[in-house]
Amino acid sequence: MKTPQFWEHDDLLSKVLTPLGELYALATKLRLKIKKPQKVNIPVICIGNLTAGGTGKTPTAISLALMLQNAGIYPNFVSRGYHGTLQNTQVNPLTHTPHQVGDEPLLLAHIAPTFINADRYQGALMAQNNQAECIIMDDGFQNPTLYKDLSFIVIDGTYGFGNHKCIPAGPLREHVADGLKRAQAALIINDDLNIAATLPIPCFRGKIVSQKPDLQNNRVVAFAGIGRPQKFYTSLQELGIEIIKTYDFQDHHEYVENELQEIMAFATTNKVEVITTSKDFVKIPVHLRPQIKVLEINIEWENKNGLQDFILTNLSKRLTK
Repeated sequence: MKTPQFWEHDDLLSKVLTPLGELYALATKLRLKIKKPQKVNIPVICIGNLTAGGTGKTPTAISLALMLQNAGIYPNFVSRGYHGTLQNTQVNPLTHTPHQVGDEPLLLAHIAPTFINADRYQGALMAQNNQAECIIMDDGFQNPTLYKDLSFIVIDGTYGFGNHKCIPAGPLREHVADGLKRAQAALIINDDLNIAATLPIPCFRGKIVSQKPDLQNNRVVAFAGIGRPQKFYTSLQELGIEIIKTYDFQDHHEYVENELQEIMAFATTNKVEVITTSKDFVKIPVHLRPQIKVLEINIEWENKNGLQDFILTNLSKRLTK
């Protein structure tokens, strides 16, 4: 889904939907209270959030996995495989399609072994049997099936918690105060609202850094199927790239060839190039990929050593090395 504009404001529509949001929050609280999480033999890090979509969980999960690898620890990813048709599966980025395993697991699988299962505990068992030394959950903060040794909430610093209302009245998956009780730290990406000062848990700041692609004339048609496409377009503009047209799709959108051909035809007519996100790029048919550029991103941490020490200290009792 695209993030509704009214989620940023406490307007009439959000007020009308507030009772439904309260029911949603209550259902989440009851689910977490009733279900007892199961523990595996290796530590579990959860990269979650309190809002729906668009905070940067997947690039954050990738960044932390690389951090652990550099520290000599062998992590595996566990994911729900959102929108995928397969379950109880290890992702093979060379043979699986986004339709089968979801778009984000394909990105993760290029970094470390990735297992998909809606039951995160069962997915964790697969990773444990794969000799993983640590598990990183991409999303799943509100999932009660797997015990988490360390939970991070990822916050888009330029968006915060929107209007502080729960779905469908606002972006929250649960009330902020409830979520903060279960989190050990916050990872604030592109902090711009001084959110850290308002949180009662440790905070680490990072910023998304884009790698400028090789373009012929710096003019593009851009398309994205992510929670907040405007973040992608802003990143392009900050690199000095002129966007002459944008195409927005639902988050996790599965592309069909005719809509991509339409975008490429417009670009050809206007003598510009086509560009998208890495999350969208994995969903493009292989034979069309040479005609489309991708904006690669990574996260630079303000205190990378401090974040790594925080992780290793919190997991030290359960790490095998």
